[in-house]
Amino acid sequence: MQQQFDSKLVKGIAYHGNRILRHVETDMRDIVEHHFNLVVHMFSHTDWDRHRNIMKEIIQITEGHGLDVWVDNWGIGGPPGDKSHFLQYSPSSHQVYSDGTLDPVRSCLNSPDFRKFTREWIDVVKDIGGKSIFWDEPHLAAKSMEDNKPKVWTCYCDRCKALFQEQYGKPMPSLFTSEVEAFRVWSVVDYFREVTRYSRDKQMENIVCVMLGASYGINLETIDQIAKLDTLDNIGSDPYWLGQKGVEPYEFVYQGTERNLDICKQYNKDHNIWIQGYMTPLGREEEIVWATDAAYDAGARTILVWGFRGSESNDYRAVHPDKTWRAIGDAMHRITERHRDEQRHLRKAAMQSKM
Repeated sequence: MQQQFDSKLVKGIAYHGNRILRHVETDMRDIVEHHFNLVVHMFSHTDWDRHRNIMKEIIQITEGHGLDVWVDNWGIGGPPGDKSHFLQYSPSSHQVYSDGTLDPVRSCLNSPDFRKFTREWIDVVKDIGGKSIFWDEPHLAAKSMEDNKPKVWTCYCDRCKALFQEQYGKPMPSLFTSEVEAFRVWSVVDYFREVTRYSRDKQMENIVCVMLGASYGINLETIDQIAKLDTLDNIGSDPYWLGQKGVEPYEFVYQGTERNLDICKQYNKDHNIWIQGYMTPLGREEEIVWATDAAYDAGARTILVWGFRGSESNDYRAVHPDKTWRAIGDAMHRITERHRDEQRHLRKAAMQSKM
């Protein structure tokens, strides 16, 4: 993919697990030294309750080091981030599985209370200085799969069943049908239609990263519908290769990046591609370099890594955070120099064309 003259190379890193400001100062300098220019900061319900003013200072410190900031809605509705604390305030807002059991940690996207809570969260993000919201892997849940389709799935709460009845003129089945699949797609898209409109009205940028997979309620139709939202600026994905059977990192990331960029091109959206820097086994750190090359070669110019120092503050950390962080820095330096060379060639060609 040919890049526009003077296009910016965005290199981001996810940062969480620390709210001590003197360590933030040190870490932001470390991030700059590892060739990044953007930080994705988590802002969970716990951060809202306990670290609101601290998070405002963290954003200020980050921007003070010349780094852009995306604010992640980490766990406000449940995994893939934290468990949803909101459900303690609105116990009727749980997702419910098709077998009648509650999901203990996930909020129903059709809950009016949860949507109100999301709008309030956006207000706080704006107040602490957030300019860009990163909507992190929105999805519905599946407890089990059969023939690559959810067998026991959400959401089957009374609210969702009533909405289904209203849309289809019949009761919602407990079996996974094409109409159930379409309703799940509608639920994800309608939630984002509402909340991204609210943040856009506050002059905030909306960025989303999606996981493709039937178990998540995210399929190509979901992405197609999300991409049509005029309130969404940037669509991304995370072609994480570790844990995938029989894949070669470069090829896997290259192909995943191409699919993402095709969608963005079709709908005139910006993109974000994530590189796996967590759970890295000892001796496989170099794969981060090849995966980053693959994303760049496929045309990505907004490339991010999860997470800081191999996510060493989490149980899913890299086996050797120091070696992993060095590989991550090498990968960022490598694409930085490649991008500089490309920009130099473009400038030279533009100069020669005028002669």
